[in-house]
Amino acid sequence: MFARLRLSAAVLALTAASAMAQQTDITIGMQLEPPNLDPTGGAAAAIDEVVYANLFEGLTRYNADGSISPGLAHDWEVSEDGTVYTFHLREGVRFHDGTDMTGADVKFSLDRARAEDSTNAQKALFAGIADVTVIDPLTVQVTLSAPNSAFPVNMAWGDAVIVAPESADKAATAPVGTGPFKFSRWVQGDRVELVRNPDYWGEAPALESATFKFISDPTAAFAAMMAGDIDAFPGYPAPETLIQFEADPRFQLLIGSTEGETILSTNNKDEVLSDIRVRQALAHAIDRQAIIDGAMFGYGTPIGTHFAPHHPDYVDLTGQSAYDPDKARALLAEAGYADGLTLSLKLPPPSYARRGGEIIAAQLREVGITAQIENLEWAQWLEQVFRGKDYDLTIVSHTEPMDINIYARPDYYFQYDNPAFQQLMTDLNLATDPAERSRILKEAQQTIADDYVNGYLFQLARTGVANAKIEGLWANAPTQANDLTGVRWTQ
Repeated sequence: MFARLRLSAAVLALTAASAMAQQTDITIGMQLEPPNLDPTGGAAAAIDEVVYANLFEGLTRYNADGSISPGLAHDWEVSEDGTVYTFHLREGVRFHDGTDMTGADVKFSLDRARAEDSTNAQKALFAGIADVTVIDPLTVQVTLSAPNSAFPVNMAWGDAVIVAPESADKAATAPVGTGPFKFSRWVQGDRVELVRNPDYWGEAPALESATFKFISDPTAAFAAMMAGDIDAFPGYPAPETLIQFEADPRFQLLIGSTEGETILSTNNKDEVLSDIRVRQALAHAIDRQAIIDGAMFGYGTPIGTHFAPHHPDYVDLTGQSAYDPDKARALLAEAGYADGLTLSLKLPPPSYARRGGEIIAAQLREVGITAQIENLEWAQWLEQVFRGKDYDLTIVSHTEPMDINIYARPDYYFQYDNPAFQQLMTDLNLATDPAERSRILKEAQQTIADDYVNGYLFQLARTGVANAKIEGLWANAPTQANDLTGVRWTQ
């Protein structure tokens, strides 16, 4: 009798322990599938959303609050003249294939990124590097051609992760990094699977596996969350349904800010759009709040320049391009288009672009501009618009942190070429005094607003949904990432 009772109690205890066992797998929803998995060779934000801090790591890294902390370099020194950075690497770091990560890999990665034939989408991050020298296996010296106080920040971008020469060329489909997770499988058109790296140099993540599931349709995303097929959707594409999740105790909302300046990007080399009066007309034809309300259901902050409103140096210039359709018509007439004009509007897949594009097309029609909408898949957009510069107008959110410096690149896809602005960015890199940097950043914002380079719409909000039992997901998005290193399930 007593033996039977003891046995029953043991069975009950084992059953209870199994029921209480903490879940160690997670499925993350994403609207866009990355075109490849190599952050050093692609511009799509979806690449970093899978691999940043999970598979690949850099010398430094972004934290959830936007601050920069040590990554593969545990510390570094800067010479008095600000041109030499000496990075001290962590001991015992191995790539997922078992090879050691050393200073030679750092040199290879930086030299590869800055090479003449580099395919790195943010090659400008490395343009100031004059030399990379390996002092010993755990010490690397980077010499800059001029001081750049933002260099440790540049090294935290996903484009600056450290790769090995023996596996770098395979990173697009079989990525090998140093991160807490390893690549397991990519089922194209459906999902990417990761597993925990048992040999990780740092603190082991709580999760044993993670799946990134790609669901482009907002209605399908809602259904997948409600059914429990998706555990979290950090960049949830159907903000109109957030109120339903808010009322359901099974879920939590993750509402925060991003670095995503959402713009009506303008091809400044186009014959028509090279006229500033036409670009001004576009800006005054746009009702930003109507776009935020109609496309984003109220989530988003109006912007009048390419800079995040949550940054302390932000200048509110929305009044300079306020909604004024009469002024837009007058500017078009002055530019010789009193009878109207027709422009292409090529839209990538995100909801903000497709929904926002319909609203903007209607607003432009009111002032005599016909916007011919062409919906593109992400790979098509990258090929035609970003690389080919074959477009008049497009809508895209630039989610890279502190990226106003892209306006100093004449070959960038919107093709803005202003030597005065380029000099401002050179001055910014040289400036170390916080007050001077602030002044330059404010002048830079004013310059591109004065030139009406693009139509500045809104700062993309981070609208996420997750199972209420998950903790550690970022509410804000200081960079393009779904960092799983601190994510765990609670009981």
